Amino acid sequence: MEFRDLKAQYTAHRTELDAAIQDVLTGTRFIGGRQVTELEEALARYVGVKHCVACANGTDALQLALMAWEIGPGDAVFVPDFTFFSSGEVVPTVGAVPVFTDVEPDTYNISPQSLEEAIRYVIRHTDLKPRAVIAVDLFGQPADFAAIRAITDQYGLLLLEDGAQGFGGRIGARRACGFGDIATTSFFPAKPLGCYGDGGAVFTDHDEWADLIRSYRIHGKGQNKYDNIRIGMNSRLDTLQAAVLLEKLKFFDGEMEACGQIAAEYTRRLAERVKTPVIKSGMTSSWAQYTIQLSDEGTRDGLQSFLRERAIPTAVYYPKALHRQEAFAGCLLPEDDRPFAHTEQLCRTVLSLPFHPYMETGAIERVTDQIAEYLRLVG
Repeated sequence: MEFRDLKAQYTAHRTELDAAIQDVLTGTRFIGGRQVTELEEALARYVGVKHCVACANGTDALQLALMAWEIGPGDAVFVPDFTFFSSGEVVPTVGAVPVFTDVEPDTYNISPQSLEEAIRYVIRHTDLKPRAVIAVDLFGQPADFAAIRAITDQYGLLLLEDGAQGFGGRIGARRACGFGDIATTSFFPAKPLGCYGDGGAVFTDHDEWADLIRSYRIHGKGQNKYDNIRIGMNSRLDTLQAAVLLEKLKFFDGEMEACGQIAAEYTRRLAERVKTPVIKSGMTSSWAQYTIQLSDEGTRDGLQSFLRERAIPTAVYYPKALHRQEAFAGCLLPEDDRPFAHTEQLCRTVLSLPFHPYMETGAIERVTDQIAEYLRLVG
């Protein structure tokens, strides 16, 4: 059993994907080919924004957004404590200070209450200038952007949507990666829309920021790549990856529909045994992961071992909160004793199950039957 079965996806669409890749090989425009521009235009239309700027990966996408906003030393950027490392990593990379916030216990997304408490803490107890919030669409569900936007407007902060796991999700009819002043996503292979390597993109309606990001991603170029007007980075999406993504975008909505059905079946079979994912009213998840919660760490770890012995792969996203990562030790605010109770609980109890749009009913039954058996054995 595969955790995220990319082989099944390739097999189902092999003819179209092979043709798209062969077209690039035949044309030999491996960097900056027409497929990159076509992908940017298609993704912008899909999300419903003016600009999409493709880049090398999702981490660079976040950093490019912060660079466009000129965020740096003396600035505070607010980041959920329960997320992948890169959401916080990019903040000290540009010289700013990450300020961590707790998350909601059911959706795992940034807690508006904790966010406002963190902003007030920074204003009252530090010399830092609050500049931006990075709100993550964790596991596929968009963050509560209505509540977050009210807070960023109140305090004059910029809002960066980290949609690395959220692409394809929706709030009402609006799609993820369209809620921030700038939004980003990742095309890492296991993401909802994934390529066959690394890839990322930045989304915005702001013309000036889009132009800056286009410059920064290619060594701060001006009129051409030998006219360098600012310090940038090398962060281009290559043509092969763009071609793969263009093809995958054609069947992406069908995959999202299948994911919703598989998630519903998981929940139907597990809801009385474990805590299953909660999707807020009016929201649609892209289901980057299907994540359950167990009663405690011992039960979680025991279940993971039990399933591993039966060749059922699982993963823990995430076993360590960002504020406990050694890399951030020098960034933490002095005498900051704000609680991260929900994050700490999730780190001890979450477990992500095998999940992908090509998963068959028999595989779901096998996973859920084994979970039921384990829980029966431990009482």
